[in-house]
Amino acid sequence: MSDVAKLLVGSAVERMEDARFLSGSGYFADDLAVEGMLHAAILRSPIAHARIASIDASAALAMPGIHAVITAHDIGDTIPIIPLRLAPLPEFEPFRQPVIARDKVRYVGEPIAIVVADSRALAEDALETIGIEFDALSAVTERGASETPLFDFAKDNVALRYDAGFGDADAAFASAHYVRTERFSVQRHTALPMETRGMLAEWNSLAGRLVVTGATKVTFYNRRALAQMLGLREDDIDLIEIDVGGGFGVRGEFYPEDFLIPFAARKLARPVKWIEDRREHLMAINHSRDVACELSLACRSDGMILGLRGRVFADMGAYIRTNGGVVPAKAAQFLPGPYRIPHVSVSVEAFMTNKTPVGTYRGPGRFEANFFRERLIDMAAIDLGIDIAEFRRKNLITEQELPYPIDGLVPYEGPTSYDTGDYVEVFERALKEIGWFEKSHLQGKLIDGVRHGIGLGCFVESGGAGPKENAALTLEKDGSLTVAVGSSVLGQGLETVLGQIASDTLSIPFDRIRVLHGSTTLLDEGFGTYHSRAVVMGGSAVLDAATRLREKILQQASNHLGRPNSELKIVNANVIADNGASVSFAALAAGHDLQADGTFSNDVRTYSYGTHAAHVTVDPRTGAVKVLDYIAVEDVGRAINPAIVHGQAIGAIVQGLGGVFLDHLIYDEQGQLLNASLADYLVPTASDFPVLRAVTLELRPSPSNPLGAKGAGEGGIVAVAAATANAVAAALAPLNVEIHHLPLTPPRLWRLIKNARERTTNAA
Repeated sequence: MSDVAKLLVGSAVERMEDARFLSGSGYFADDLAVEGMLHAAILRSPIAHARIASIDASAALAMPGIHAVITAHDIGDTIPIIPLRLAPLPEFEPFRQPVIARDKVRYVGEPIAIVVADSRALAEDALETIGIEFDALSAVTERGASETPLFDFAKDNVALRYDAGFGDADAAFASAHYVRTERFSVQRHTALPMETRGMLAEWNSLAGRLVVTGATKVTFYNRRALAQMLGLREDDIDLIEIDVGGGFGVRGEFYPEDFLIPFAARKLARPVKWIEDRREHLMAINHSRDVACELSLACRSDGMILGLRGRVFADMGAYIRTNGGVVPAKAAQFLPGPYRIPHVSVSVEAFMTNKTPVGTYRGPGRFEANFFRERLIDMAAIDLGIDIAEFRRKNLITEQELPYPIDGLVPYEGPTSYDTGDYVEVFERALKEIGWFEKSHLQGKLIDGVRHGIGLGCFVESGGAGPKENAALTLEKDGSLTVAVGSSVLGQGLETVLGQIASDTLSIPFDRIRVLHGSTTLLDEGFGTYHSRAVVMGGSAVLDAATRLREKILQQASNHLGRPNSELKIVNANVIADNGASVSFAALAAGHDLQADGTFSNDVRTYSYGTHAAHVTVDPRTGAVKVLDYIAVEDVGRAINPAIVHGQAIGAIVQGLGGVFLDHLIYDEQGQLLNASLADYLVPTASDFPVLRAVTLELRPSPSNPLGAKGAGEGGIVAVAAATANAVAAALAPLNVEIHHLPLTPPRLWRLIKNARERTTNAA
């Protein structure tokens, strides 16, 4: 890339953003404050399903310090509807969510009114005085629970059904020596980022401009949606991204509040700030997972897989929001995983209930699909008397078979293929790291009152979604470099990674680089961060811009030094000619505007892959599980910053283990969320899973982008349920316990053990 002794790309450079976080100078949504600012609070439905008979806000409006109570009536005859950003299947269109309830509420937490006051405390007090009369309706909380449609236009509560696949699954199953069918499920849970949502909306009446600070993820898309809802031009709105305390797929999608707060600011011509409390967050932010699957595997007697059938059932909640359709679609698409399965048939059913709508959460659909498939593979291997590692080895796609097409599994996507890799080599590395052969004698063994189990889970994971990303680089007058990119930062270290790419390309010191991101003020167009695309797409756009800027710098230096470009090289922010003459970046920038735009367009996905392995113990007396060792091995193509990739992997494993053992959004039959607080909603703490390891490999760079990078933010979570559940199942196999459903809480495991013992006793 440049004439420097040591390149930063590929090095474990310390994160440039950490200095401000560690010193307390990060700037987050709740730090926002401007003169004349008002505060908003949202009145949310306390019941899951009802008609709204009346709303009386007179008492709230009479309170001192209350500036407005906004309901659907105040918004107008037409209530804006939240658009579909991903998986825009036409069947989903009628089920989209209005930004505020007018005649009916469909989940606990749905916005009914917004109160704007001098302080947050006053706004929350005023909420208590608003009188609402409901005509209660029966709540639907599970598939098939009611024949009465939740939407008047629908014949039932199924929003979408489709079939997909390739090959001839019927023939494969008809000719198979062995077939097994099981039903599995993953519970509803959510990402729970450290920072809840929040924003400050400011309306300039004279200029007719709106600025919303606190946006993230897909700011340009959200600006387009908001402009259409408010009847403004896109150029009349700016969405500003500041520091973000985590995202994991749920932060930054368009929610009702992303319209309501700007609407209130324009209506009152005052800045309005809103910060979500944790109870609101658990009720209102996108939930995820909540997928069940009936899965069938057809094999030869030697364990070679012939075919796979899957029926995916996804609880979408009360509405289809921006990207919710991705979850069931990807759960179906990734059912085959990294295995050579010539005949696949899948069906998807997305149904509506009176729960909070769903969206994506780190590894959407993949987490679930890997759990379903890898559990069934273990069951099949045991039935056939084949070692579970050998069963996988026999069926893994070989490098000679790549690229391997997986077309026809998602109705809104075109053809795609697994790109590059050596699945078998990574699998063998995971076996070695966990000590598979040395520990095989421990499977199911009772030692000191606990049973041991070792489990495996293989995966392949897509990333790098297109269509493109943009960047702009500017050499400032002092010789420093400003990098602006359309990708958003969600806490993943993107500033550092993009700085490394720019530093290498331009041979400019890393500490002379400033990275700006996400905000609509930076570029004409940006596409944001999701689907592990920020480095693949954003990094490649920065590389393109830096390469163009390098050529401009060399041309200006050639003019300045009177030497041809072929005799010039860049070293440490200086251009040096063969004769020893030189000119600094600062000197060149002082006399010239040196700026370059870059873009990277691509519709070919990257595919990282790997194997996870877990060693656990289970106490059959209590159902308590302890993770003794956990290893995740993944090939990410090229790691721009190995330390950041490692940190992403470890964090993802912890989140995944939370989804296996702890995270669970629990509803009762009336659609009430029973654990909408951190006193009841359990998440991992620092001491829960202390023995976690991740090995990042760079075996096969991606051919689809100049960096050779593959998505690396989600692979750490997608096989966690698979490997861990298989380990728990192996530990309990002597007790005839099988694992089909998450979460694996102590009470659930205790009941499974108890029921298995009772069956054994009754059989005797």
